[in-house]
Amino acid sequence: MQTGSLYIISAPSGAGKTSLISQLIKQNKGIAVAVSHTTRPARPGEEDGKHYHFTALNDFKEMIADNHFLEYAEVFGNFYGTSNQAIDKQLQSDTDVILEIDWQGAQQVRKLRPDAISIFILPPSVEALEQRLCGRKQDSQEIIKTRLKQSCDDMCHYDEFDYIVINDNFDDAVEDLASIFKCNRMKLDCQKQRHQAFLEDITKNG
Repeated sequence: MQTGSLYIISAPSGAGKTSLISQLIKQNKGIAVAVSHTTRPARPGEEDGKHYHFTALNDFKEMIADNHFLEYAEVFGNFYGTSNQAIDKQLQSDTDVILEIDWQGAQQVRKLRPDAISIFILPPSVEALEQRLCGRKQDSQEIIKTRLKQSCDDMCHYDEFDYIVINDNFDDAVEDLASIFKCNRMKLDCQKQRHQAFLEDITKNG
């Protein structure tokens, strides 16, 4: 029986999505991020199967042909995809599963999983986003300019999502995210799955 819920969390580059999700999971039990497949090489400190399933391009294309992915997309020249089977296994274990994907992937998922709950994370302003991208000190000004343009284009898709979280104050944004998960777990359908025997007993004895 599926008792977990599927969540889509998207954001422009520099909005702080990964840090927010990491803190959310640290503070709340029963929430996990789906481990995606990717064709990009592993970065220092990344582990296969933990951060990503690092996959050769030809193997990835074969998985696409076999309908292995719930969604997949090409981002900055690399492919990313999420396994249907892995998600279903987590959902059936009463785990809320997060798909940390872009708006294009979100569109794919909504068609196949219309029950997925979608959240878009935004910076407090374009100026703040630019400051964050520059503050990383990892990219050239040319790359930063390209990422900022891409991020602004991505932000135009905010109205396709169910919820918007503004990441101005980090702690407040984590609390806002957590409140969405907690509220959804209190919905009738979710409670009926988790407390089926008790609620049926109420009906019998009512």
